[in-house]
Amino acid sequence: MKKARKPSPTESPLLFEIDPEPLPEKLTALGGVPLLVQRFRSLGLPARVREHVRIKRRERGYDEATMVESFVVLNAVGGECCDDFERLREDPGLSELIGHEVPTPAVARKFLNQFHEEEKIEEAKGRRCPDQRIATVDQDATIIESRKQLALRTYEGERGYQPMLAVWAEMNVALADEFRDGNVCAQMAPLTVAKKAFAALPETVTTYYYRGDSACHESGLINWLRDENRAEGPRGRRMGSRTRWRFENARK
Repeated sequence: MKKARKPSPTESPLLFEIDPEPLPEKLTALGGVPLLVQRFRSLGLPARVREHVRIKRRERGYDEATMVESFVVLNAVGGECCDDFERLREDPGLSELIGHEVPTPAVARKFLNQFHEEEKIEEAKGRRCPDQRIATVDQDATIIESRKQLALRTYEGERGYQPMLAVWAEMNVALADEFRDGNVCAQMAPLTVAKKAFAALPETVTTYYYRGDSACHESGLINWLRDENRAEGPRGRRMGSRTRWRFENARK
């Protein structure tokens, strides 16, 4: 007598049914954000924001406390720019958890731009270190690692960006910067940032130094430093080496 064949599991129906209708619940991959928001609110920060930050002229739209809280959330989840708010807005469960939607990138930029006051900047320049006659412009490019898909690979292999920054070494003040993709080498056109840095120094400075690493040994920058009639920069005789340049401006 022939033995009966054991049925294959693939011949049996599934033990559940597939419902093609979408679930009414909302999901989120940012379940830890409410804990941060709860701490933000329990510390009384929204009230402090309302007390000290007053830039809205109309009642419509997001209030200042909501904007500040949204930026806190953006920073906590790894956001790197205002455009990343768009990714948060694509998460429907997040707004349900924190009680409000995060702003669009355009609204976020408009909020930040309202803090810019050119008059205050000029006023600060006039008051800043009147006795500081020496300024060393220290210029360097720094790799900032990023996991964004648009970030390009740096010479070290990881994805990220490589902005150029120039600071006033004696005062620890940023003078100029230039945002750059990760694959832009540090030796690419450093003169642009150098000119901006020297132009940002107050008129009280009479002795200038320039300092940079090997990436700053670029012909355009070196020739500009050697020229006593530096276009768009301080003029005067110079004394320099490969790593540090000094020149004095005969300002009255």
